[in-house]
Amino acid sequence: MASLTSPTFTTNTRCLQRPQNSHSPSQQPRLSQRPELNRRHFISQTASLSSLPLLSPLILNPQQANAAAEDSLSEWERVYLPIDPGVVLLDIAFVPDDTNHGFLLGTRQTIMETKDGGNTWVQRSIPSAEDEDFNYRFNSISFKGKEGWIVGKPAILLYTADSGETWERIPLSAQLPGDMVYIKATGEKSAEMVTDEGAIYITSNRGYNWRAAVQESVSATLNRTVSSGISGASYYTGTFNTVNRSPNGNYVAVSSRGNFYLTWEPGQAFWQPHNRAIARRIQNMGWRADGGLWLLVRGGGLYLSKGTGISEEFEEIPVQSRGFGILDVGYRSKEEAWAAGGSGVLLRTTNGGKTWTRDKAADNIAANLYSVKFIDDKKGFVLGNDGVLLRYLG
Repeated sequence: MASLTSPTFTTNTRCLQRPQNSHSPSQQPRLSQRPELNRRHFISQTASLSSLPLLSPLILNPQQANAAAEDSLSEWERVYLPIDPGVVLLDIAFVPDDTNHGFLLGTRQTIMETKDGGNTWVQRSIPSAEDEDFNYRFNSISFKGKEGWIVGKPAILLYTADSGETWERIPLSAQLPGDMVYIKATGEKSAEMVTDEGAIYITSNRGYNWRAAVQESVSATLNRTVSSGISGASYYTGTFNTVNRSPNGNYVAVSSRGNFYLTWEPGQAFWQPHNRAIARRIQNMGWRADGGLWLLVRGGGLYLSKGTGISEEFEEIPVQSRGFGILDVGYRSKEEAWAAGGSGVLLRTTNGGKTWTRDKAADNIAANLYSVKFIDDKKGFVLGNDGVLLRYLG
């Protein structure tokens, strides 16, 4: 990818490309539609069940067993959503002026809304996002006051000035490099947007103009620095696997192959690549509540940086991941954090990450848990695939 030749772009041009695969969600057949459940089959099954001991329904009904196990989660409860099977939940945010009012994003053009703090959710229709034949993946949402922003793929940017009661579509330039993966509301009519190719753009006029905060794409940066010893840079495909922002505006991103990571601080002209100090490939990285970094590797390893700020020194923390990958970490406070991952892995620390314990009841949740989000110390959520949403009880 060449350098970002234009430091600014305006939003007078709309350029969307049809995705390769835009299929409607598959529908599961209802039980009443299955031919094998006819009257004779029903009678025979009823007769056989009548001869079983009274305790047999507890054995024969795995759904009830799983529900009972989920109910035993001490800190979390599952919220069942009225969405299609297969939807992956990607981000969640609440309106600061009304902490009961929030939005939940996902694949298959999923936008859901709650007005009771996340107890119940309803599908939200955004007309400006449905006027073309696309199946959007909504990646990121952020609020500041009553103003909110949503970005997705294929390229789409939505803006609200009234706490999400109405959403306006903001056109985007065709020169935007990469897919938008993250947005942060930073002030009145202001936001910061990141693409998977390392472009960071800033607006202060409601999205009509954007200024580039970095001078070149990550690919161009690596072409300049590959001789300086960044291991695996020659295999870089030009995109991020994950990107996370700290409260003071610093970024950490993991390369698509997980063989190195990159950081950026406000005022820097380029992303700074870093060799990984761990043999296994990086799964995800983010910021601790104390300002340090956490790092996850494929296969279930968890590492914490030594000290605060950007660092290349990490120490491994033993965790009971059962060999499943840990996918995200979310901090409730400086001392308490939760980590989530594949096959329902859910871990907790109450001492800043020095030791972690596994919530075994979460093993019965048949889903990968991708994201841990704490809105504040009393409101938190875990997002997964197949529409799995866990709500923090405290």
